[in-house]
Amino acid sequence: MADEVRVEIRNDADLVPARAQGRALAQRQGFSATDATLVATAISEIARNIVMHAGRGEIVLRTVDEDGRCGVVVTATDKGPGIRNLDAALQHGQGSGGGLGLGLPGARRLMDEFEVVSDARAGTTVTMRKWRVRDELERLRRRRVRDG
Repeated sequence: MADEVRVEIRNDADLVPARAQGRALAQRQGFSATDATLVATAISEIARNIVMHAGRGEIVLRTVDEDGRCGVVVTATDKGPGIRNLDAALQHGQGSGGGLGLGLPGARRLMDEFEVVSDARAGTTVTMRKWRVRDELERLRRRRVRDG
């Protein structure tokens, strides 16, 4: 699998491959099954927003390794109408879709870093990151087992 994967989002069916690619990338970076599922769930929420509010867009998934940690970066873009009231959209329970999804606030809670840039003329870009400390946790675990 490449270090960057692009998934076009046009309808609800596109959520499935976006989730699967995100989960696979997270597992490749050494994330637990639980954390890989959190990444997949955040991707699903953002992709659903693209379908509901913009009609189409793209999700770019990539791995990143820096400063003793590794992670997954998810960038979702669309050319839709933008988010009129971003502060309200980021508040839990303020969704406009009428569904039971977690939306932007849920995706923000699931990931370690989250930012949204939205403009009525340019659409919306959501960038999310999930981090894992590379090898440090495993070294500590082994040391505890060895030292008793």
